[in-house]
Amino acid sequence: HYPNCGPCYKNNRCFCTTIAAEGRGAPPCRPGFSEDVYKVVVPDITEKGQPLFNVRFVSCGRGGLMQFECSNPSDFRIEANGVLYAARTLQRSTLPVSPLLITASDAATQQQWVAQVTLVPRHQLKRMKRDWVIPPINVPENSRGPFPQELVRIRSDHDKNRSLRYSVTGPGADQPPTGIFIIDPISGELSVNKPLDREHISSFHLRAHAVDLNGNQVENPIDIVINVIDMNDNRPEFTHQIWNGTVPEGSKPGSFVMTVTAVDKDDPKTANGMLRYKILSQNPESPTSNMFTINNKTGGIITVAAGLDREKVPQYTLIIQASDMEGNPMYGLSNTATAVIRVTDINDNPPEFTAETFFGEVPENRVNVIVANLTVTDKDQPNTPAWNAVYKITGGDPTGRFSVPTDPTTNEGLVTVVKPIDYETSRTYVLTVEARNEVSLAKGIHTPRQSTATVSIRVIDVNESPYFEPNPKFVRLEEGMMPQSTLTTFSAQDPDRFMQQTIRYSKLSDPANWLRIDTNTGRITTIAILDRESPYVKNNLYNATFLATDNGIPPASGTGTLQIFLLDINDNAPRVSPQEVEICEKPDPNAINITAFDGDLSPNAGPFAFELANRPVDVRRNWTITRISGDYAQVSLKIGFLESGIYEIPIIITDSGNLPMSNTSYLRIKVCQCDINGDCTDQQHIMAAGLGTGAIISILLCIIILLILVLMFVVWMKRRDKERQAKQLLIDPEDDVRDNILKYDEEGGGEEDQDYDLSQLQQPDTIEPDAIKPVGIRRLDERPLHPEPQYPMRSAAPHPGDIGDFIHEGLKAADNDPTAPPYDSLLVFDYEGSGSTAGSLSSLNSSSSGGDQDYDYLNDWGPRFRKLADMYGGSDD
Repeated sequence: HYPNCGPCYKNNRCFCTTIAAEGRGAPPCRPGFSEDVYKVVVPDITEKGQPLFNVRFVSCGRGGLMQFECSNPSDFRIEANGVLYAARTLQRSTLPVSPLLITASDAATQQQWVAQVTLVPRHQLKRMKRDWVIPPINVPENSRGPFPQELVRIRSDHDKNRSLRYSVTGPGADQPPTGIFIIDPISGELSVNKPLDREHISSFHLRAHAVDLNGNQVENPIDIVINVIDMNDNRPEFTHQIWNGTVPEGSKPGSFVMTVTAVDKDDPKTANGMLRYKILSQNPESPTSNMFTINNKTGGIITVAAGLDREKVPQYTLIIQASDMEGNPMYGLSNTATAVIRVTDINDNPPEFTAETFFGEVPENRVNVIVANLTVTDKDQPNTPAWNAVYKITGGDPTGRFSVPTDPTTNEGLVTVVKPIDYETSRTYVLTVEARNEVSLAKGIHTPRQSTATVSIRVIDVNESPYFEPNPKFVRLEEGMMPQSTLTTFSAQDPDRFMQQTIRYSKLSDPANWLRIDTNTGRITTIAILDRESPYVKNNLYNATFLATDNGIPPASGTGTLQIFLLDINDNAPRVSPQEVEICEKPDPNAINITAFDGDLSPNAGPFAFELANRPVDVRRNWTITRISGDYAQVSLKIGFLESGIYEIPIIITDSGNLPMSNTSYLRIKVCQCDINGDCTDQQHIMAAGLGTGAIISILLCIIILLILVLMFVVWMKRRDKERQAKQLLIDPEDDVRDNILKYDEEGGGEEDQDYDLSQLQQPDTIEPDAIKPVGIRRLDERPLHPEPQYPMRSAAPHPGDIGDFIHEGLKAADNDPTAPPYDSLLVFDYEGSGSTAGSLSSLNSSSSGGDQDYDYLNDWGPRFRKLADMYGGSDD
């Protein structure tokens, strides 16, 4: 670096604080305040309007005046010449504690600079030692050393009389980050120990201390402010490397597009952090190379030329540069980013038909078929409202037989038939179709002639079905028409007037088979008598369907319905109703109401005339008939009693037709015995109403047999339950054979087998002291934690009581036993007491160990023990 210059930047460009030696000239001027921090001494009482000090600003020859602003306008004001005045009377106690901020603004470039002003009352200045006041220290960042590099020397007036020790405290000294600043304790020389980074820490606030050798403070601690001076060591960085923006095509110059932003870690108050933007290149350069411009301060991109056309250039790519040092190309650092500007579509291109005339053909009477496809071209962006076509028929279709929907995929117009077309009416159609977009065209764009086309459609003649006229055809005539009578001619017409075709007729539906149709003429004649009372006639109407078929290729046919309204004639004699009735032997009242049924309609039906026949003679002798009204009569007995039975009474009934018809109808009367309510009570009535006697008897027998089976099953279950209980009391698989009472009489061994002593089954009456059950012997289900229960013990002497008393006493003792299980169980009495009359079984030794034992007494025990006597009672052989 040059002599008398500070450290150089990374790009080897140096800024010197003095005029460079060797005649290289002065460094470039940097505008700003002469000091970053001003310290101003003010009186204890400052009057309003009193000037305090004048800030000095280096403008570097800028043309306009600088505008100054104060951060505390209520207490201070600053004039345009930089003189700071008191806005009101201030006292020592009302002075602001925080430093004032003075802002200088350039009205032309909107650039700003800021300086701090610290106000010190005069009384504090008097108490300070002049050598103990340390102004702020400015240290450039990224210094290359050598280190440690001296910053300032601290000295107190008291070091003239005695030896002092100096120290500093605060962040950067004894607090993290430690070791940046060090002080010589004897000389007071404050030094920086390593390069500083303003982007990491922009300033340090230390406190200097002076003490004697005994550690006593000789001066009040003083603040040391070390400001890190920014150097241009950071390039601008765009927040995004690729910026995306849009602009509608056809936009006027000055239309806003987008804003790009870059940041610089350097001090934004200095030129190191003041960025300027610039467009380096535009691709493609169509229609001009300068379609866009950028605001060099804000990064806003706007259009500067007309002619944006998406159909020609859909996208522009700009290379944007951001440079610090206010865009100075010699000293500033720069960086680039890419701005991609997409030109959005507007409807500036109408759809145009690919041909002036389109052709199609359609068979007559066909609907929902596509006749022709209309193709268009549109330069706008596909599948957008500015591209989607809408078709409209403007002429040639007054009856609305066609429509032109749009195919959403191909954007074609589909000419479709929506109403049947008659070849005999019109053989060709010429339609005028107009194509438009879903949205209106942009201003200044007019619809060209190519947006309208004609569609020529030829109608193809097809064989149409014949049709009857009228359909249905209505004929009114009287019933009873004789066969081979002509009714009417039911003919059909062929709509194909230009085809020479013949029609043949046939019968399709004739439910009663009354009619015949001539195959050539359609004349309809009868083949049976027409009867209005037929079940195929509904509401006097008879429907028949006929078929007309032409000889076209392929043949076509049509149907027609003939409706015959049959007028009633008196062709049905009346009949009695009801046909069967019941009456008691002694009727009270002895009368029956009857009426008549006639298939004809009025006036060929009622009123009716009722009369009893003359034969047999007993009819008029036993019965009489009385007319109640025109439709009803009453039949009653002349005699007081008539035996039970069925009687058929002939009644002559005559209707009221123009030619009356009479009929003898039989009324079936059932005479029966009746109860007090007048209901029949004879056996036949019961049989008719319910079941017979045999069926009732069968049902009762089945019920009795079922009850007997249920009773037998219940008795069998009870006996089985008793046998199970008896076996449980007598047999226990865990008992010793000595605890059971065995009965040996199954085999019938004779009188000697039945000679046994019953005294063995009797309860002992004495209990010997040594016969008590040992404590260590318990049942398996006993709890060993409780004392032994005192069950009754057997005695050696006979007892008049039987075994039942013994069992009941044992049961009572078990119920009172707290160690017994909480459920019913079979109790085993396995202790027989002492002094038993039976001999000890220990004498039953094997032949090898007890050969001298006499076993002859076993012969007295019966046949079952003789085998044991033979085995053990004999000799060793």
